[in-house]
Amino acid sequence: MAAQIEKLKDSGWAWAEYEPDAERPWNLAQAGHLYRRAAFGAGWDQLQQALTDGPQRTIDILLQPQGDIAEFNRTYDEYEAATGSMDQLRAWWLRRMIQTPHPLLEKMTLFWHSHFATNAAEVKSARLMQQHVLLLRNQALGSFRILLEGISQDSAMLLWLGAEANRKARPNENLARALMENFTLGPGHYTAKDLQEASRAFTGWFVLRSKLRYIPREHDENEKQILGRKGNFARDDVLRIILEQPATSRRLVCKLYRWLISETDKPEEDLIAPLAESFAKDYDVLKLVETMLRSNLFFSPAAYRRRIKCPAEFAIGIVNALEESVSTTQLANDLTDLGQNLYDPPTIKGWAGGKHWINSTAIVARRNLAAALLRGSGPYGNKLNPLVVAQRHGYATHESVRQFLLDLFLQSDLDSDVYDSPQKPVSGKDDGMEEQTRSLAYAIVTLPEFNLA
Repeated sequence: MAAQIEKLKDSGWAWAEYEPDAERPWNLAQAGHLYRRAAFGAGWDQLQQALTDGPQRTIDILLQPQGDIAEFNRTYDEYEAATGSMDQLRAWWLRRMIQTPHPLLEKMTLFWHSHFATNAAEVKSARLMQQHVLLLRNQALGSFRILLEGISQDSAMLLWLGAEANRKARPNENLARALMENFTLGPGHYTAKDLQEASRAFTGWFVLRSKLRYIPREHDENEKQILGRKGNFARDDVLRIILEQPATSRRLVCKLYRWLISETDKPEEDLIAPLAESFAKDYDVLKLVETMLRSNLFFSPAAYRRRIKCPAEFAIGIVNALEESVSTTQLANDLTDLGQNLYDPPTIKGWAGGKHWINSTAIVARRNLAAALLRGSGPYGNKLNPLVVAQRHGYATHESVRQFLLDLFLQSDLDSDVYDSPQKPVSGKDDGMEEQTRSLAYAIVTLPEFNLA
């Protein structure tokens, strides 16, 4: 154990590519771990294929799936662009998360949605919010540099920040503050003067009738001093200077570490340093994500079940495991009750995540949602039937179905005798094996372990 801890402190070993061996085999638990972090869980066929393919081939597919991803995205973009309300947008995004052939892309879009938090209630335009999330998706695994440039010109973001007007005579600090405080450098890495000078560099930009406009006479052409640099800076210069600061790449790597590796322990500076240095060279998100997913650290106990699932991960994990879709209009409403209202992060800091997802009220709400999803009636109908899924894969006896569900939802990393005691039927009545199977599935997905990614 001591030797393992020492290895985790060694950045060379930690970020080297994981190669299974007798001590650290590639197995169902590791496959499930990968799909929880790089997707929204997995169905049985995906888990079995992963066992056959091995970790690196499975990661290849998650990073660059086969099939026409562009066509899938175009189809969904058209549907979403035609919607007239935020409720429809939320439903379509959830359907996209469930049906996407590129789950890592949607997972990273959700990550950036919290990082660049923009609230629809303030923007008051479904069209602008749809364009905002499309911007996130287009660069979710692309260039953070391009993404930041897009965000600085995004009408939804500017409206949400109250930065829709920036006049030379009265510079608006809201965008500069959000960029430095929340999106890049973080607290302690800039001064009030830096903020004021950056705001002057952003003058001239306005959102008029929902469109970004530049009015040259409103731009401050005088010299500015920002983060130790002097010049007649404009918007793009500010972004360039911010991205050149080591604090920016370091903070983003730490945030992605929390999303993909672990949110329980703050990583040591020596561990983060090589990734931050590499990321700062090109701000290539895909390359950074790939390094993390392929690493020894990712497949170590230090990363296993070290993050609490957000409500979307919790719910879609159940849906994907049971190989069907459900009413995403209803699901969007239920996720709101669990604290994750898509397109409406609570503050500029997004969702806090971690233990904030779990309190007495949230736990009850998660159990109620699990019961509703697994019940053979109600708002979700009879879409999800664990017995049908088990039988589809060749499991028909009580014992084999029980083991199948353990493998499917938890990859059997707990002792099966945990589930030996009878469970209360989710419908309130006992209708035989189907109801018993629903109740067993409910018992599994309401365990603490299923709530961990």
